[in-house]
Amino acid sequence: MQIEVLPPSADRAVIERITALVNHVYAESEKGLWLGNADRTSADEVAGLVRAGEIAVAFVDGDLAGSVRVQRLDAATGEFGMLAADPARRGLGIGRELVAFAERASRDAGCREMQLELLVPRSWTHPAKQFLAEWYDRLGYRVTHRADLAVDYPHLAPSLATPCDFLVYRKALA
Repeated sequence: MQIEVLPPSADRAVIERITALVNHVYAESEKGLWLGNADRTSADEVAGLVRAGEIAVAFVDGDLAGSVRVQRLDAATGEFGMLAADPARRGLGIGRELVAFAERASRDAGCREMQLELLVPRSWTHPAKQFLAEWYDRLGYRVTHRADLAVDYPHLAPSLATPCDFLVYRKALA
């Protein structure tokens, strides 16, 4: 497996493949949380993140196998999001390697802590979200607080099919 930050000049076809992968993975993992068919991202948004140097991709045998957004929140904190691994390659450790890459990149940039956010329904347990919560816990992430999505992201609230919170996880980078 090869993981690299996409260069700002990345091909539009690669950007569209990343967008499709992220939207496919999030459609499954957030089923029932959104009204209608809500895409997680757009090719234009991904292109902007690529230009900003925030998208890393994993390739297996030359094929796109996953992606993650890595950004710096402040001088001490990195964050990863939009984590997506090809479901057809489940079990190869693509997600784990993308998280490890994000942590290394943030640590190398001087960050002491890593953050992620996980959207969860407020009144019921979503199987994919429960799986992710347990997985992040095994990777050493701990919930630092729970926030109301409608308060912190009011523009998203009208698209929710069910009231949701997001859990903020953090991990010290040794």
